[in-house]
Amino acid sequence: MAVASLSFIVGILGNIISILVFLSPITTFQRIVKKKSTENFKGIPYISTLLSTSLWTYYGLLKPGGMLIVTVNGAGAILQAIYVTLFIIYAPKDSKVKHLKLAGIFNVGFYTTVVLITFLVTHGSVRLTVVGFLCAGLTLGMYASPLVSMRNVIKTKSVEYMPFALSFFLFLNGGVWSVYSVLVKDFFIGVPNAIGFVLGSTQLIVYTIYKNKATEKPMDKPEEEGSTHLVHGTVEMGTYDKEMKKERSLNKMWSLPKPTLSRQLSFQKIITKSHSMNVNSLPLSDDIENQAENLVNGHDR
Repeated sequence: MAVASLSFIVGILGNIISILVFLSPITTFQRIVKKKSTENFKGIPYISTLLSTSLWTYYGLLKPGGMLIVTVNGAGAILQAIYVTLFIIYAPKDSKVKHLKLAGIFNVGFYTTVVLITFLVTHGSVRLTVVGFLCAGLTLGMYASPLVSMRNVIKTKSVEYMPFALSFFLFLNGGVWSVYSVLVKDFFIGVPNAIGFVLGSTQLIVYTIYKNKATEKPMDKPEEEGSTHLVHGTVEMGTYDKEMKKERSLNKMWSLPKPTLSRQLSFQKIITKSHSMNVNSLPLSDDIENQAENLVNGHDR
């Protein structure tokens, strides 16, 4: 009696946490609807979770005393159907076609096939076992599907596309349902949720690492770069100043002050006078040479 009461309490707690897990993508889809674009978000996790919750609802209906399984997974299936619909609406054309095909194949075709085959072919405990194995495998897929986002985080070194709330509540969900499975002795619930607990822990660790890397500002390297730029800038400025001084001195040497009009006229007069003197002196020098020759000839005579 005490174990049944404890399992019921843990089951209620598991329902609450699971509903929070299913509600955690609301902020993501608010962003998608606001921007009218799915950006780099992945739609496969929502398709796989829709299939998982649908099969778990069917499993809860088959299992005696499985009402807590039905309630939480039924609510989860409705929410996941809304998410998948919104994702397909706002996805780019090629992605839209791809996700429509996946949703049609798994959420309609595969689910309907499982229900029909297990309901028509198998009976009793065999039916429950077959559905239980399928649910356990899909639950592992639900927990592992965020690993795609985790790989994207490691690749881009950014946690923008791995919502913290989803990773955190998957971690809690796996832990609580693992405890519940031990209390009710349900192997199909216990194994995938225990693995989900480990995967959720890994996602939180990765989120913490790359969240810190995103918020850290490297102090030393920018300072060194800044000081290097400062030194180079000082050298360049010094060289520039020297070149400017040289250029100014050359300008002073080659660009003489322009003479005034009066100075130009006086300068022209001087040149004219000297030129006339040189011209008049040429015959004078010829006369002197003739006289010298006459004297020499007279002396010889």
